[in-house]
Amino acid sequence: MTPLVASDLDRTLVYSDAALGLTMPDPRAPRLLCVEVYEGRPLSYLTETAAGLLAELAGRALFVPATTRTPAQYGRIRLPGPPPRYAVCANGGHLLVDGVPDAGWHARVRARLDAECAPLAEVRDHLARTADPEWTRKHRVADDLFAYLVVERALLPGEWVRELAAWAEERGWGVSLQGRKLYAVPRPLTKSAAVREVARRTGAGPVLAAGDSLLDADLLLAADRGWRPGHGELADSGWHAPAVTALPERGVLAGERILREFLGAVGTAGAVSAAGATGGAVGAPRGGPAAG
Repeated sequence: MTPLVASDLDRTLVYSDAALGLTMPDPRAPRLLCVEVYEGRPLSYLTETAAGLLAELAGRALFVPATTRTPAQYGRIRLPGPPPRYAVCANGGHLLVDGVPDAGWHARVRARLDAECAPLAEVRDHLARTADPEWTRKHRVADDLFAYLVVERALLPGEWVRELAAWAEERGWGVSLQGRKLYAVPRPLTKSAAVREVARRTGAGPVLAAGDSLLDADLLLAADRGWRPGHGELADSGWHAPAVTALPERGVLAGERILREFLGAVGTAGAVSAAGATGGAVGAPRGGPAAG
């Protein structure tokens, strides 16, 4: 059975100029490879070592990028190795197959959001009324699925974020703060559901996952094994779960470490799968309660 590796991208495997500042105290700068250009400027990177590791991983497992980026934003990324057959975009709102959004999957997601959550327009209006222009730089909507703000992080009041999270929770939405972006996302809109669909279609497993934000928590909980870097929302809040390893590395070197962990686990999974041919079987993705 082929292992399925589902990973968040931004601040997990790839890093912007600003996120590179999260790196290590070691003064030796790693060699970087640009994987995204936007409006004629380099935007996102991984290390050259990570690029080689990712290409190797793509040859040994079913690699599935799982990102909050919209399909258009994901399309700017050029990862090493062959283009992934499957990709999860818009936090699970889109499932790309050979680069094309699966219309049937998107329709299923939209139907669930309409049935279980307050409408996007209500959330947008609330953000417009309550977000102070002093620290709000941009209001954005992603594919009519969720909303986010670009903020001045140093000026953002923590109390306002907590009040927003409580208001959103009552309406079936969640809040995530990642760098300078504050996301309001419907609770049923999850990366794990889309990854589970990929596993169903392909028969791949076990599932390995990595991510740094609260929007990745469901993916990590649903995986057989997971990793989070030493930076990001999950690290800052002390989030943990039994099958998730908290790594000490921060910044771009965390991406290298995560890929090494994936490769090591893929080798172990292959051995387990071989044993399963005559004995036990590898489990399917599993869910679980949120960890504190």
